[in-house]
Amino acid sequence: MAERPIRLLIADDHPIVRDGIRGMFAGDPGFEVLAEAGDGAQAVELARALEPDVILMDLRMPGMDGVAAIRRLAELGLRAHVLVLTTYDTDKDVLPAIEAGATGYLLKDTQRDDLVRAVRTAARGESVLSPSVATRLVGQVRTPADPLSAREIEVLELIAQGATNREVASRLFISEATVKSHLLHVYTKLGVNDRAAAVAVAFRRGLIG
Repeated sequence: MAERPIRLLIADDHPIVRDGIRGMFAGDPGFEVLAEAGDGAQAVELARALEPDVILMDLRMPGMDGVAAIRRLAELGLRAHVLVLTTYDTDKDVLPAIEAGATGYLLKDTQRDDLVRAVRTAARGESVLSPSVATRLVGQVRTPADPLSAREIEVLELIAQGATNREVASRLFISEATVKSHLLHVYTKLGVNDRAAAVAVAFRRGLIG
């Protein structure tokens, strides 16, 4: 009795990319492409309706992005394994995707044979990472990000409560310039670019409550 093909859902906001990925699996009896989604919200809805084995998920999409979609799939308890397929391998892309529950993370320059093997691996629930992503994650483990200082955490907690730089300065009896300096250090340590992202990452890592 032949094995059931691995059922795939492709989520990417570029139709030409979706066509290319679909073409990689066309004609291979080991795979069945169930549907394509143009954004994260559509990917979640299709995953609920079609129950794919593996979702090939881009990260940067309009509306609900890939990380939010991965998180939503986990909340819904859907059994599909998510294999991120993206152009980006920076810390701010890789770490949130893995933390959200992605089974694997590949870059779009991955060769067809490697992608096919990765999908088979992901379908078994086993982790698969492109070499650059694996190196980045190992580096994070070996050299964890600089811990935030007590003062930086104080600043971030007030920011999380909605305080402006001026209000933070007043509460902590420091200058606004010092607040800005602390925030820049926080951004660097957390690998983010703005206040909202800093607060989100700090909450996720349990640095503030």
